[in-house]
Amino acid sequence: MPAYAYETYGELQPWVNREWLQTNGTGAYASSTVVGANTRRYHGLLVGATLPPVGRIVALSRINESVHRDSTSIEFGVSQFRDVLIPRGERFLRHFEHDITTRWTYDTEGIELTKEVLLCWNRNVCAVRYTINPGTGGPVELRLQPFVALRDFHALLKGDNSIDVRAMPGACIARRYGNELYMRCDGMSFVEHTDWWYNFTYPVETERGQDDAEDLFAPGHFMVSVAEPTTFTFWAGLENVDRFDWDAEYASRVQNVPGIDAPTRTQQRLLRAANDFVVARRTEDDIGGSTILAGYPWFSDWGRDTMISLPGLLLSTRRHHAAGQVLCLFAKYVSEGMIPNVFDDYSHQPAYNTVDASLWFIHACFEYLKHSKDNETFESILKPACREILNGYMSGTRYSIKMDDRDALITQGDPASQLTWMDAKTNGVVFTPRHGKAVEINALWHHALRLMGDHELADKVADSFRKTFWISPYRGLADVVNETGRDDSCRPNQIFAVSLANSPLTEDQQLAVVEVVRRELLTPYGLRTLVPGHAKFQSKYTGSQFDRDRAYHNGTIWPWLIGGFLEAFLRVNQRSKQSVEQARRWLEPLVNSMDDGCIGSIAEIYEAQPPHRPAGACAQAWSVAEVLRMAIELEM
Repeated sequence: MPAYAYETYGELQPWVNREWLQTNGTGAYASSTVVGANTRRYHGLLVGATLPPVGRIVALSRINESVHRDSTSIEFGVSQFRDVLIPRGERFLRHFEHDITTRWTYDTEGIELTKEVLLCWNRNVCAVRYTINPGTGGPVELRLQPFVALRDFHALLKGDNSIDVRAMPGACIARRYGNELYMRCDGMSFVEHTDWWYNFTYPVETERGQDDAEDLFAPGHFMVSVAEPTTFTFWAGLENVDRFDWDAEYASRVQNVPGIDAPTRTQQRLLRAANDFVVARRTEDDIGGSTILAGYPWFSDWGRDTMISLPGLLLSTRRHHAAGQVLCLFAKYVSEGMIPNVFDDYSHQPAYNTVDASLWFIHACFEYLKHSKDNETFESILKPACREILNGYMSGTRYSIKMDDRDALITQGDPASQLTWMDAKTNGVVFTPRHGKAVEINALWHHALRLMGDHELADKVADSFRKTFWISPYRGLADVVNETGRDDSCRPNQIFAVSLANSPLTEDQQLAVVEVVRRELLTPYGLRTLVPGHAKFQSKYTGSQFDRDRAYHNGTIWPWLIGGFLEAFLRVNQRSKQSVEQARRWLEPLVNSMDDGCIGSIAEIYEAQPPHRPAGACAQAWSVAEVLRMAIELEM
């Protein structure tokens, strides 16, 4: 039984809004919608990673499939232009499956066509296998017209003379600015006929207030006449594809997709989703290792997201070797007591602009030790890096990150900087100002000191924490304290003062915080980032970059926060049978969301008010990681 299967009945909705994603362990991916219409600039059948896991380019955007019999022509694709969808191939779509491969079944006038996409593991190569059954009406001609982009995946292509073609029997090569796309289809002939198609429109980009139209290049078409059921495989790659074989590439994918033997269907689905984010990275000295992409389609490996995601993606799943590689990679880049928050997509240079990533790193290192029992790596590489971070925070490091000697709490930033995970800023406007002493940063600080055995200092931090952040049993904890006063906004950051194993709060305070967060912020898809009714609360996440960033952490729901909330809820209820059952009920909607949005994954964010539309990145590492971690803990 496939992981995801749907009868589509030839309808456009809701399938044009549901996406699919395949990845291959390098940062490359293939993605589009169920009906085959590309609705994002980031969609494509082959989005290669030229500098794994980044340097991504949309190489092959899509293929227009058509069959011809006598004077009848039927097209199976769907393309969005400014005011029209044409062709309307969804009318012939009967069935869609997403599993090891992604598969479509079309049926019209007695002609059946199946299409199956396979992204080759660890290679910038995509295969599309077609099986055509012409039925009893006589021979048909099958034509495949590839649309080439060969552009940076953030950019959009405009028709020009930048692409040239070299045609060969059953194959062709398209070239643009040093990149080459090899295409072949055994058993089919290639007819060169270069053409530009103009103004493909991407409605998701329209809704996001961004440039939304591009031109695509068609080098010609592959064609064949068939009188009986026949299978053809189209190959496209950023390398020579002459020797690739479907069966071998399929077997390689099966071997590299975990979860087949998972104890439950829920864990099987989540393990497969988790695998999408674990990718290879090469460092400056060309030493390979694993890292975690923060999300698809546009994120790279961010330090904060990686450290929060690592326990769920790699430790809960017993991928200890990969976890050790990730942590050692970041440990290598510790500088002035900080790990990088991001590596540049093109230069690979690290950037240090976060206060919490380094503290989450310490948490992840100790979780690694607990799960892997790898004392050698921990003592020789990870623990010294953790100590360097603590020393840096005590004495002071970048962005005014420093321990306040008076109360031992961490203060950071200034009114113009955004160093916590609530970091949206556009046109100089800081939408969630959190400089100074932030509640989750100091919860993490206290936790890190306990882990590292600095108990005397941790005691002082705990005492200061309670005095500084505690409001009341009905309001929980303040969010930030700085020179302007105390921000009492009800936000989810306070939950980490309970969810982390070392809490600075009393038992009664922990109970109160969990209840405040449950009452004010819990939704079926995670925690809201701000309580409804607050002056800054935004119910929708849409529009221009400015409008979206204003809503990003001011009400918008983040699924990854469900992990901290459930951990805290279980802790204050001593993991009673009743609390475990309740936690399962709260987690279930996020598990079920994998049938919507990006099929087989979990979105970055959801809008604050019902129906809680998924938004942002369609597949997010820490969303999947925290749901997976809790699903395993709750034996779902």
